[in-house]
Amino acid sequence: MYTLGKIAEILGATCYGDEHIRVDHLTTDTRKTMQQHSLFVAIKTKKNNGHNYLQPAHDQGAAALLVSSAPYIDVPYILVPDTLIALQKLAQQHRETFNIPVVAITGSNGKTIVKEWVSFLLATDYKVCKSPKSYNSQIGVPLSVWQLNTNHSIGVFEAGISKPNEMEHLRNVIKPTIGVFTHLGDAHAIHFDSAEQKLEEKLKL
Repeated sequence: MYTLGKIAEILGATCYGDEHIRVDHLTTDTRKTMQQHSLFVAIKTKKNNGHNYLQPAHDQGAAALLVSSAPYIDVPYILVPDTLIALQKLAQQHRETFNIPVVAITGSNGKTIVKEWVSFLLATDYKVCKSPKSYNSQIGVPLSVWQLNTNHSIGVFEAGISKPNEMEHLRNVIKPTIGVFTHLGDAHAIHFDSAEQKLEEKLKL
């Protein structure tokens, strides 16, 4: 079980408020149902800023916040320089507590369907933890890995990239023992100098 204080310790950050608050779930989206004991991670993207949704997150039951600037509402929080990096670091630490096989699936196409096939086949012999839907991004992967618990005997996670220098972050979070490469295609080709560069980036997994 994690507490807000324990998470702050893992991140090397300061906890403001009740450090004994229990944290079971991580969430970044106030449009989805907030589970009990949730930590809302306010992430800045090119399209939006999670810090604009602190009040809705609190109203929906978030127990605490992970932010990169002090919140404008009175709620327990952890302050870090970059919430995405903090989310990945937290998931990485969580992954390291499990000594089980972990399958990582990457490729330009077919990641989700292969993940579903593999998970279905493994389910007869293993308790499978898998990526929900197509959670394979810089945000989706740590949220997926955070689902691991002591009931699971294998993990199956997708890892998707759209530009150089992204896969290393996902590799560090997943720490796969088995890698599956589905296909090398034209998706996101505009962000790479060549097909070879994109291949090398994916193979970092």
